[in-house]
Amino acid sequence: MVQPPSTPPLDPQQIQQFLSSVLSQRGPSSLPYTEDTKWLIRQHLLSLASHYHSLQPKTATFTHNDGRTVNLLQADGTIPMPFQGVTYNIPVIIWLIESYPRYPPVVYVNPTRDMIIKRPHPHVSPSGLVSIPYLQNWIYPSSNLVDLIANLGSAFSHDPPLYSQRRSNPNPNPPTYGQPQPQRVAAAASGYPPSPYGRVQPPRTEDAAVVYKRNAANKLVEMVHGDIIKMTKEREAEMEGLFSAQAVLRRREEEINKGLKEMQDEKEALEQKLQVVLMSTDVLDGWVRNNEGKTKNLGKTIEDVDVDEVFHCADTLSEQMLDCTAADLAIEDTIYSLDKAVQEGAVPFDQYLRNVRLLSREQFFHRATAAKVRAAQMQDQVASMAARAQCSLYSAP
Repeated sequence: MVQPPSTPPLDPQQIQQFLSSVLSQRGPSSLPYTEDTKWLIRQHLLSLASHYHSLQPKTATFTHNDGRTVNLLQADGTIPMPFQGVTYNIPVIIWLIESYPRYPPVVYVNPTRDMIIKRPHPHVSPSGLVSIPYLQNWIYPSSNLVDLIANLGSAFSHDPPLYSQRRSNPNPNPPTYGQPQPQRVAAAASGYPPSPYGRVQPPRTEDAAVVYKRNAANKLVEMVHGDIIKMTKEREAEMEGLFSAQAVLRRREEEINKGLKEMQDEKEALEQKLQVVLMSTDVLDGWVRNNEGKTKNLGKTIEDVDVDEVFHCADTLSEQMLDCTAADLAIEDTIYSLDKAVQEGAVPFDQYLRNVRLLSREQFFHRATAAKVRAAQMQDQVASMAARAQCSLYSAP
């Protein structure tokens, strides 16, 4: 049987204090778990210790396959395994790796000196590493250590992973689990649960029909498990496709909204331009109406019409604008002629500079006056349009 630990097990309060202490450490000696999972790790270990008193949490050094060593939490002890009507104790070590509880723990069967790992075993490697469907299908955060122990006991009860090493026995048959009734009573009287290790029971034959049913059930379980894994992978691939399609649709929605906003801005700009065109059209229509009969009153043909006699300034501002514009253009032509003359050498350069300076000053004043006249004309036009709009509003039926 598996001997009890040399030190008495910790009580629940001591376990809580131990876990609170090691999980709250900071600095180089702190455990390599993320802060958002330490509370859940503590709850898992407390629940495990309350359900299985033989498993005690502790810290130890774990060596990875690449040689790295790290200080991790572990649950060391025995787990119950029912087999042929008797409950045995299987020594195990449960390592909570750095990514726990998002990823499953690492479980090892921990045989003593007189125990041997069964080879081959469907769930235990020769090194003692345990692999059962519950570990392979670990789901965060619903999976936990208590359910893991229950699944380990169930898996080991179908095919125990350990048997005792026989030193001298003429019987070549390997020992099996089980123990005689007097030894079971003695173990129970000593206060410890019975163990299969070191016990020998004569092999017994099983009914072929029972063996066939058990093998068929195991085969069905494996097939169902494989189908579940396949369906899970298919659903995951389908979900990835849906997520990708959703991202594409979201990106297209953003592009459509951006294009719609640009079209709305363009519509507003076109409406503003339309208002300007309508205002200009009203001004031109008014000018055509006012000047429609003037050519009839001249009494001349178009060839005989003098341009200066046909067009007259409507007001003082228009006359002033005409004079400023004419003077500006005349000065521009004069400066152009001076440029040609100085290039041909007809005018000395110093005289050219003096004349251009005088003409430019005069041109500046004419342009400034034209800008002020233009602003005044714009104000008059706006006032006239507002008055016409108000009159049309009052005259509407």
